[in-house]
Amino acid sequence: QRLFKTYIVRLFKQCKSLLSLFINLTHPYLRKCQERGDLVQPVVFSSVVLLSVLLYFTVSLMDPGFVLDAAATALNWYFINLNQPMRARHCKTCEHCVRRFDHHCPWIDNCVGERNHKWFLLYLCVQFVAVSWGLQASSGVVFAPTWQQWFSQNRFLLGAFAVTAVFSVVVLLLLCIHLFLASVNSTTWEFMSRQRIVYLKHCDSEENPFDRGVFCNLWHFCCVCGTVAWERIYVRRTNGAK
Repeated sequence: QRLFKTYIVRLFKQCKSLLSLFINLTHPYLRKCQERGDLVQPVVFSSVVLLSVLLYFTVSLMDPGFVLDAAATALNWYFINLNQPMRARHCKTCEHCVRRFDHHCPWIDNCVGERNHKWFLLYLCVQFVAVSWGLQASSGVVFAPTWQQWFSQNRFLLGAFAVTAVFSVVVLLLLCIHLFLASVNSTTWEFMSRQRIVYLKHCDSEENPFDRGVFCNLWHFCCVCGTVAWERIYVRRTNGAK
């Protein structure tokens, strides 16, 4: 219980810092909307930020697809290698074997796997909308007669704007990468470590035994819940290729 409370407090602090950045950055923009009598944009923006926070807690706290009968410890490592499902991998940070392992994300302090990968992608989409919307804070720049006064009055806003711009680029890159991986039914681990994975290192460099076409891959990624017996798909595709 103590570890769980510490984990929740840490998540809350991360969300609080992100919300503070958004509020300070977008306050001039939201204030102008209020002065114009436009309450729709502030309400929509606040809803997007709230949804982003809720999704953050969702992907952070939910089970990514732990293989409970192969819980990871240093003593049963050999047992894990013999019994872990295909496309699963042992995460040293979480100390569990994760189904369809993608990566361990330090930002959410959790693995991204078979059960929460779609929610992680949705979180990236909403997060990109939120941080991109925050870039409109440039409308809150205060003009001054000299550049020294201008910089002094706008330095915090410029700093927050630069941080938000960097966040936007990073989130956009991650979003594009994971959309591509979902469309070809691959994972970050498989894409980066192909030559070291037993079931992939014998395949051609462009061959993916789990790829069933973009439409089927995306439909399965977004709409199908539960675990998948990837061993059956792998055997069927590899035997069909022969």
